[in-house]
Amino acid sequence: MKRKVWAILMTIATVAVMTGCGGSKSAESAAPASEAAPAASEAAADTGADASAGDKVWIIATDTSFKPFEYTDDKGQFVGIDMDILAAVAEDQGFKYDVQVLGWDASIAACQAGQADGMIAGASITEERKSSGWVFSDGYYDANQSMAVEASSDIKGFEDLKGKSAAVKTGTMSAAYAESLAGEYGFTVTYFEDSPTMYQAVVGGQVAACFDDTPIMASNIKDTGIAMKIVDGTGNDPAAYGFAIFDSSKQELVDMFNKGLANIKENGKYDEILNKYLGE
Repeated sequence: MKRKVWAILMTIATVAVMTGCGGSKSAESAAPASEAAPAASEAAADTGADASAGDKVWIIATDTSFKPFEYTDDKGQFVGIDMDILAAVAEDQGFKYDVQVLGWDASIAACQAGQADGMIAGASITEERKSSGWVFSDGYYDANQSMAVEASSDIKGFEDLKGKSAAVKTGTMSAAYAESLAGEYGFTVTYFEDSPTMYQAVVGGQVAACFDDTPIMASNIKDTGIAMKIVDGTGNDPAAYGFAIFDSSKQELVDMFNKGLANIKENGKYDEILNKYLGE
């Protein structure tokens, strides 16, 4: 995993020297956020983002598909809880930003390479990540991880995975959760780059189960009708999602995020966003 992220980091640095920083589904073929994420770019425009004005425009990296936190809707617009919270916070604090849709690993690498200022992608706040250089905002949503299987599966718990394979998304809390259980329950872990591909592997029978953030799986099952079910009793303790930077010189961005988050929670905008996507 470390070798993979380092390879991506070096690729981004090389591309940056040749073409400058962009955004797309991979760091190697960077496209402007206006192409990759129309709704996010519109949000930036709403806050007055205009690099030609000479004001600071913060580059924010995100994942490609992590519904309902970031995803492309039926109209081709890049939307989600993270995108709406970022837009509301930016409006409250008066800062400008440009969203770059890179994917999970590439978002981390872009921030570490200085090609992005911050990252919002349903990233769980953990001590391990803090010790490795992540600097988090206050938490903006509590979530845990759990296991899901194909809808007709007779798997009822971890013990039923013995001799089988479970899918995870690389570099995530759900991957760490599955890895912590694999030895005890005798299953292997198979890695995927994104949740939708992982879910299809479960439905198609390539793997017996998958581990992912519970609200993500619940949203996909509800909204897409994918033939999966979350297995009761498989969730771990919840952790908060946070906005993240990887360079202390960007602390101003975290401070603004924290102030804006507190304000939108107080004025009701935060609850409106959750209601919009989760019906909470």
